[in-house]
Amino acid sequence: MTLTSADIDGMVGAALSAISSATDLDQLKEVRIEHVGDRSPIAKANQSLGQMDPSARAEFGKIVGKAKGAIVATFEARQVELEAERDARVLIEERVDVSITANRTPKGGLHPLTILTNEICDLFLGLGYRIAEGPELEAEWLNFDSLNIPADHPARTMQDTFFIEPLESHLVLRTHTSPVQMRTMLEEKPPIYVICPGRTYRADELDATHTPVFSQVEGLVIDRNITMADLKGTLDYFARSIFGPDVKTRLRPSFFPFTEPSAEVDFFFNGRWVEWGGCGMVNPKVLRAAGIDPEEFSGFAFGMGLERTLMVRHGITDMHDIVEGDIRFTQNFGSGLR
Repeated sequence: MTLTSADIDGMVGAALSAISSATDLDQLKEVRIEHVGDRSPIAKANQSLGQMDPSARAEFGKIVGKAKGAIVATFEARQVELEAERDARVLIEERVDVSITANRTPKGGLHPLTILTNEICDLFLGLGYRIAEGPELEAEWLNFDSLNIPADHPARTMQDTFFIEPLESHLVLRTHTSPVQMRTMLEEKPPIYVICPGRTYRADELDATHTPVFSQVEGLVIDRNITMADLKGTLDYFARSIFGPDVKTRLRPSFFPFTEPSAEVDFFFNGRWVEWGGCGMVNPKVLRAAGIDPEEFSGFAFGMGLERTLMVRHGITDMHDIVEGDIRFTQNFGSGLR
């Protein structure tokens, strides 16, 4: 079949009509395939030039080239128009109000141990206690001697305590927060009601139930006529506030150099007795070391590990979850911010 000028004009007319009818870039893409691409009628007309008589090829080639140029120019102009319309629409539909507070960034939060510490501190502040803190790098005398822990006590060996070199400095990473109690008794006169939270250090391997860096909270009361009954009542209130109103506690006789008599504190939770910490009446030797007359004043002290408290209360079975900083673990406790 021999193509004529009228055929070319028809191709151009169909192409221009299709281009002008395209209302978006997706439709224009289909028009390109049908009227501009390699399989379009105008492209096939251009390919047929090789089969024409050489005398007519040049003239007809000019007609096809002009037609193809008109189609391409119209297509490109329409593409520019539709792209401009799309961009204007996107600016409206996808506009971002930069004044709105971002809500996809997670809020910062407190570690569950910090949340628990704050809860306990708030509890005792409500009872009239004061929060007392002290250094984690502590004098050996305050950490041991003043608390009636003699030089040959096993806790003072290198196996349990991190001693600071040179050893002649007599400095240790505190093995408990009890030195804060002694500092308080040396600096203040009775009556004393303090709660002492903080980090402590002992030479343990990190495993499912132990860590070389752990947290404690200790309480100290020094006043006139303080008895074991006051201690038991305080521990009962403490346990019920942390673990629930139905929790029961018991005291088992034990030995600690800085209290006499001494006891282990257990509480009944989820059908079993759980060891919680140690307690007792402050040893008169400790009171004398702090310059307090044991004939006039008496007192009690107690101490609990916060990691164990957290693990029991929330059913945590592996210490690694608490210390490794995995956000998937800490997010379960909320932000803890007020």
